[in-house]
Amino acid sequence: MADGTLRKRIWGWFFFDWASQPYNTLLITFIFAPYVKELMGDGSAAQSAWGFGIGAAGLVIALLAPVLGALADTGGNRMRWIWLFSGMYVVGAAGLWFAVPGDFSLIAILTFFAIGMIGMEFATTFTNSMLPDLGPPEEIGRISGNGWAFGYLGGLVALVIMLAFFADNADTGLTLIGLEPAFGLDPAMREGTRFVGPLTAIWFVVFMVPFFAWVRDPKSHKAPKGAVKRALRELRATIIRLPQERSLFAYLASAMFYRDALNGMYAFGGIYAAGVLDWSVQNVGIFGIVAIIAGAFAAWMGGKADARFGPKRVIVTAILVLTAVAISIVLISRDAMFGVPLEQDSALPDIAFYINGALIGAAGGVLQAASRTMMVRQANPDRMTEAFGLYALAGKATSFLAPLLIGIVTYMSGSQQLGVSPVIGLFLIGLVLLVWVKPNGHRAVT
Repeated sequence: MADGTLRKRIWGWFFFDWASQPYNTLLITFIFAPYVKELMGDGSAAQSAWGFGIGAAGLVIALLAPVLGALADTGGNRMRWIWLFSGMYVVGAAGLWFAVPGDFSLIAILTFFAIGMIGMEFATTFTNSMLPDLGPPEEIGRISGNGWAFGYLGGLVALVIMLAFFADNADTGLTLIGLEPAFGLDPAMREGTRFVGPLTAIWFVVFMVPFFAWVRDPKSHKAPKGAVKRALRELRATIIRLPQERSLFAYLASAMFYRDALNGMYAFGGIYAAGVLDWSVQNVGIFGIVAIIAGAFAAWMGGKADARFGPKRVIVTAILVLTAVAISIVLISRDAMFGVPLEQDSALPDIAFYINGALIGAAGGVLQAASRTMMVRQANPDRMTEAFGLYALAGKATSFLAPLLIGIVTYMSGSQQLGVSPVIGLFLIGLVLLVWVKPNGHRAVT
C-alpha cells in the first residue's frame, strides 16, 4: 500500500474518533446528563434513572458484541456493520431533542439514549478491530494514542460550540458567552440545551464522511454459506479456550473491572457535580473543557509512552492516578475537604473538582488508548474483530456493577461522596489482575 494511501486511511480512521466522541462528551457526561438532573429536580432520582439507561444499553452490548465480532471475522465486510450502527447512533442522539421540560417520557428518552449508545459502542468495536491493519506492531500504540487525542479534540470543539451558541442557562436563558441560543431556539423550552442531541447527530454525519471515503476494509468479501453457524461455533470455542490463554483471560478480566470503574466516573461525573456542588449545565460544561484538554494532550503523550514503554506500564500508571482521584473525590464536599471544615461559599471544592476533572480526563484518555493497544497485543491476529467483541463484552459484562454499587452505597450512607467509593475497589481489582498479563501478550507465545 502506498504511503499516501495509508496516511489517508489512518486519517480516515482517526475521524471516527472525532465524529463519535461527542456522544461521550456531550450526552453521557457534560451536557445532557446534568440536564436530566435539572429535568427531574432530584439528584438521586436522576442518578438512578441514568444508571438504568446506561445499564440497559450495557446489557444489550454485553450479549451481542462478541457474537457480532465473530460474524464479522467469519463473514467479513465490517463496513456494512459500521453503517448500520452509525444509523443507530444518529437516531438515538437526535431523539434526545424530545426531552421537553414538564412534558417528556423518561422511558422514551432513555430508550433513545440507549439506542444511540449501543450504536456508538458497536461501531467502535468494528473500527477498533481495524487498528492492526493501519501499521506495523511497533506503530500501533502511537496510532491508537493519536486517534484518541484527535477524538478528544473533536469532543472539545463540539463542547465549546454547544456552550457558546446553544446551551442556555436555566435562569438567564443565555449561553455561556451571553448570547441567545442560535437559530432562534426558545430558552423557555430549553431548546438550546435540548439541541445537544441533534447537534451530536449532525456532527457524526458530517465527520464520518472522511472515514467512509478513505477507509477500506480488507475483509470486504461476501459472507460464505453457513457463516452464522460457523461464527457462533467458533465463538463458543473461543470462550471455552479463554482460561487456557492466561494472559488474554487475565487482561479481559482486568479491563472488565477498571473500565467499569472509569465508565462509572464518566457517566456520573456531571450528575455528581450538579448534585454535590450544585453546578449548572454550563458549569459542568466548563469542567468538561478542562477535562478534555487534559485528556487530548495526555492521550497524545500516552501514545508516545505506549510506544516506548509498552501499554502495560501505561495502564498501571493510569489506574494508580485514577484511584487516587477517586479517593480524593470521596473526601471533597461543599463543606469540607479531606476532613478539614471550609468557610461558607469557599471556592476550594470547585478548584479541587476542576483539578480532579483534569486528572480524570488525562488518565482516562491514556488508559483507553493504551487498553486497545494492549488488546491488539493479546489477541490472535486472525480473530481480531471477535477479540474486540470480547473486549467490548469485558467492558460491558459488569456495566451494571458500578451504577448499582454507587446506588446502594449512596442509599445506605445518605452521602453522594461515599456513594462513589465503589469505583476505588473496582480499580484496585483491575490493577491486581494485571499481574498475570504478559506485556507482549499473543506475540510472547507465538
